[in-house]
Amino acid sequence: MRFISAVHLQNGEFESVIKCVKVLRENGGEKGDHHASLPVLAMKAWLGLGRYSEAEKELKGMVVNKGIPEGVWVSAVETYFHAVGNAGVETTKGVFLGLLERCHVSARAALRVIHRVVGDGNGIEGLRTRGKVVAELASDERVVALFASEAVAKERTAMHAVLWNCGSGNFRLKDYETSAEMFEKSMLYIPHDLENRVIRAKGYRVLCLCYLGLTQLDRAQEYINEAEKLDPNIICAFLKFKICLQKNDHCGATNQIQKMISCPDFTPDFLSLAAHEAVASRALPVAVAALSNFLNFYNSGKPMPTTEVVVLRTLVTILSQDLDKEAEVLKFLKQAHKRASELGAESFFGKGEVGRREQNWFAVTSWNFGAKCGKEKNYELCAEFLRLVSGFYSLMGVGQMEENNVTICKSLIMTVSAMIASENQNTTPLPDAEVKHAVELLERAGKILTSLSVGNIEGDIHFIYVLNAYDMHGRLNNLESQHHIVKNFAGTKTCSPQYLLQIGLNASQGPRFNAEVATFALSKCLSGFLSSPSPNYQDVALIVRRLIAIASIHKGNTDDDAVLSMYKQAYRIMVGLKEGEYPTEEGKWLAMTAWNRAAIPVRMGEINVAKKWMNAGLELARKVAGMETYQAYMEDYVAEFEKKFHTQIAGEIQPQQVQ
Repeated sequence: MRFISAVHLQNGEFESVIKCVKVLRENGGEKGDHHASLPVLAMKAWLGLGRYSEAEKELKGMVVNKGIPEGVWVSAVETYFHAVGNAGVETTKGVFLGLLERCHVSARAALRVIHRVVGDGNGIEGLRTRGKVVAELASDERVVALFASEAVAKERTAMHAVLWNCGSGNFRLKDYETSAEMFEKSMLYIPHDLENRVIRAKGYRVLCLCYLGLTQLDRAQEYINEAEKLDPNIICAFLKFKICLQKNDHCGATNQIQKMISCPDFTPDFLSLAAHEAVASRALPVAVAALSNFLNFYNSGKPMPTTEVVVLRTLVTILSQDLDKEAEVLKFLKQAHKRASELGAESFFGKGEVGRREQNWFAVTSWNFGAKCGKEKNYELCAEFLRLVSGFYSLMGVGQMEENNVTICKSLIMTVSAMIASENQNTTPLPDAEVKHAVELLERAGKILTSLSVGNIEGDIHFIYVLNAYDMHGRLNNLESQHHIVKNFAGTKTCSPQYLLQIGLNASQGPRFNAEVATFALSKCLSGFLSSPSPNYQDVALIVRRLIAIASIHKGNTDDDAVLSMYKQAYRIMVGLKEGEYPTEEGKWLAMTAWNRAAIPVRMGEINVAKKWMNAGLELARKVAGMETYQAYMEDYVAEFEKKFHTQIAGEIQPQQVQ
């Protein structure tokens, strides 16, 4: 009958199997057939019929049947669990623990059962359920005792592997709680001897990772401390670094970076990984510290996980996210320029379009930071950033450099502007070396300006170039160069009377006084204003007054046709104008100063010269509203002077000063 039952089971005739087993058990009464194979046949038949509760009863009944060989009930357990799946986990555990109480179970049998329970799982919930059962089984003292002897060392290693793999699977699914439990139970199957120190340390390290995932930082710290006692290495140092990050201990994390570097098995990859971890934790100072140390290894000959230019670009990007980090940004931009100069642009930035984009990124970043510092009136840093712009572009090939000529030209000019602004802000004169360097920068800018076609650069930039060049050449006492620069500018289409007015005013005052340049610029400007359909006579009056002052200072306060000609030009300008169109106060000033200039020639006996100045003053007074009283006085005085100057000594009759 048993053989017939086996045939029925093989053919899938499960009800026939149940009938045969029933007959065998009932016909014999107490002496009926209780062969060890019957409960196995019955269980498999019930499983085939899908009646799991009956199958469970048969499986549990096997526990009290001492005649069933170990291999048979282990196979039965595997068959049951395979059919029932997660629903049979608790039953399997109960049966297995029952067997431990009933008879001796080998380590191999325990390993087979636990391996079957671990299985492949069925989703994260299935893995979690099985993991808990496996943890209970693996941590049972009786099960642990099965693997204690050296005779079952192979099985013990296999048991550790099963539990470890189960923990790894849960870790990948981010079920850190179950994972930690499995790794903890796997530690029960590692002997406490010197040979297994490394394996135990590895277990502590993964437990540290699990509790990091659970944000139980103190527990993670305990495990990594234990791991470090057994096997101090770079991974321990790195995990301590991660713990510091999660505790927001930026100082501790930065110190841990130095400990990582001192580890014998350190590689630069860990600094790259540390930087990524710090950025992910928004610990930007720590990321900067990691990447700064990373840069120190590019001359060490060690293989590096990324290029130096990427590290420097990342550093600048990170620092850009914080306020008041411009000085550090400048430091790393300078370092990038220095390394590119040492290694060559292609070796540092890369070849082709990739290298070109990298180079442009550094140049544009330098420009943006220069502009930012300029707006914030941090002119010293502004000059340094803008100086780097032309430095990065100068590393390019000739063809690529020409494409960026406008930007290079602007950066050179604005660098000198920032240097001058910094000087004024700090009230400290530029050293001679800086002045010479500024002149060199402007000479480069001047060559580029000459090569650019009209419209390629803004007039304001060209104008600033002229002001800066005039200033710097004045510091070198190079008056001829000053005049040459202004004269060339006046001949360009970008020049305007307003630009010339500013240049003339600058040249006519302050420590950079240059009478020749001031006269040229203001005269050119005056012609430009007067040729306009609607001149601004306020500006015209300002220019006239300034030209008279320059001529007086330059030629001396004597009979000078140059000075007199300016008064006459002013008179010609005023002819035909409506009342008040030429500024009244300026008109009065012209009339009075012209009249008063006759005093010295009269005193000196230069009657003809005196008459010229008195006539000039009188003519101007006639063109200015509100000077009628002065005009009458002047006319009477001139008439009296005409009568008496032939018979009187020159010093007896002098025109009185007009106030």
